[in-house]
Amino acid sequence: MIVLKDIPYHRGPIRDPFREFDFYYQKSSDLALLPLICFVHGGAWRSTRHLDHSNLARNLVSATTIPVIVPNYRLSSGSNDVRHPNHAEDILELLVFITTTSLDLPRVFDPSKIFLISHSCGAHMLASIVLDSASIFPTLTPPSTVLNAIQGIILSEGIYDIDRLRLDFPAYHSWFITEAFNDKPSYAATNTTNLGLRSQSSIRWLIIHSKGDTLVNVAQSEAMFAHLQSLYGGLIGQTVWSNTDELTQEHDALLSTSTYLRIVVDFIKGANYVLAA
Repeated sequence: MIVLKDIPYHRGPIRDPFREFDFYYQKSSDLALLPLICFVHGGAWRSTRHLDHSNLARNLVSATTIPVIVPNYRLSSGSNDVRHPNHAEDILELLVFITTTSLDLPRVFDPSKIFLISHSCGAHMLASIVLDSASIFPTLTPPSTVLNAIQGIILSEGIYDIDRLRLDFPAYHSWFITEAFNDKPSYAATNTTNLGLRSQSSIRWLIIHSKGDTLVNVAQSEAMFAHLQSLYGGLIGQTVWSNTDELTQEHDALLSTSTYLRIVVDFIKGANYVLAA
């Protein structure tokens, strides 16, 4: 397996290690281009880096033969002014980079076919980009090249409704919500369960949650699944799926399990790509 580390996706005058990604792929004699997997890590908008998910990236490549990228993004802290939607803006900048300037990378994937996978707060970022937040956060509006490239989205242990999270876990308000979103009486404007569809509606969604997760409760994923059901209507079972029964591990531990890997791979295979057995 080949790993290219710390590739910058931000084109600013100063290189920013928080706006870089690692790229994992296998050499192949097959000239057919594979899709690309992008994994967006969690960490409460304040911690974790792409290196922490190297094993998962390697496992995904081995199980699918599909190249994988794992990006960093800017993190919030009391000593900086990084706040929502800055984290999601970084991920959108990455996706634009991948779909428009990927010729800078080894030509082993098709930039018009991307699967997005996220965990915890990463699910909030992807939902804020893919669903329609333009009236509230216009900087999160993706170009059509990005939306058209997305083949499927897998959200695990996601945070979607900040108000609900604050009610269920009051300590989170001072721990990370204030740092990531500022101190507000209501976070309704940031709740992705309030967002509608953009014009592109053929994207496939999978919502995953573990029964053993004590850091983010399943109510978050149930609310998001119900919201997507209401948006897609009769396409349930064709466009929106949920898996909240199989996993039993804690919030982060589930990412290293064979069950999680199988769930993810099975969903990607369902997109009619021919993958390695």
